[in-house]
Amino acid sequence: MSTAHFRLALAFGASLFLAGATNAGSEALQPFKDELFSMQTVIETGDGGDFKVVDYQEMRDINGRDQIPERRVKSAYVSLGVRRQQVDETIDLGTRKLAVTRTGAAGGSRFTVIFIHGRGGDRRLGANDFTFGGNFNRLKNLAVENGGTYYAPSVPSFDSDGVAAIADLIRFSAAQSSGKPVVLACASMGSFICWGIARDAASVERLAGMAILGGATDPAFIGSAAYKQKLPLFFTHGSRDSVYAADDQLALYRRLHGEKYPTRFTLFQTGSHGTPVRMSDWREILNWILAH
Repeated sequence: MSTAHFRLALAFGASLFLAGATNAGSEALQPFKDELFSMQTVIETGDGGDFKVVDYQEMRDINGRDQIPERRVKSAYVSLGVRRQQVDETIDLGTRKLAVTRTGAAGGSRFTVIFIHGRGGDRRLGANDFTFGGNFNRLKNLAVENGGTYYAPSVPSFDSDGVAAIADLIRFSAAQSSGKPVVLACASMGSFICWGIARDAASVERLAGMAILGGATDPAFIGSAAYKQKLPLFFTHGSRDSVYAADDQLALYRRLHGEKYPTRFTLFQTGSHGTPVRMSDWREILNWILAH
């Protein structure tokens, strides 16, 4: 299939996906525990709603949410039936094999989400139901309940080899779903993978959008294949991130937004490096990307 034909197929698949949403207006994903995950206090907004600052308090959002702080969330935040749709597998991608945890159908999904962990992580991080306030359990449930598939791969490295592996997974995922939307989300050092993918025109053609959670900034994103295609880009970041400065990421967002690029930014006030993985509203992120 040519690039042009694939792009048309992707757009047509996305339109069918959005048309299939019921009782949710333009929102493709139906609510799942929104009262626990989405009812966040917004203390500042701007850019017509594309930029917002969310109140974050460690005593409430970690100690009040977790049964064992940072290790096990309270049971109300998880629904474990989704584990019946979860499998650890090694996918043969032709050029390589890649270990993943897949939640949802192996093929025919309405959309696909791929989450890239940071340094020191592997596929277990993105599949853990109880850490990060149950946020990955919610993501898995959002995928399965809405006919999607979620992949948490073990990234072999954060260099060109890692980028090539995820490019293969994106290609595989798009083929498995006949060109339905694929969303790539990258946390922390995993953002190196997203920025590398942004330079790969073939991968960009297969993506519906990307999310960067507490990641590094890439000033060279300007001029990339993703930039030229105006691939939707959603940032979330902690204001007190000591690993990757929020101001650097904000500067990139503001430049992009000033150029009418499709982008959003959620800043968690007083949040640290790991806050976006815990607090990012997956339903908001995915609905916004899929709507584009």
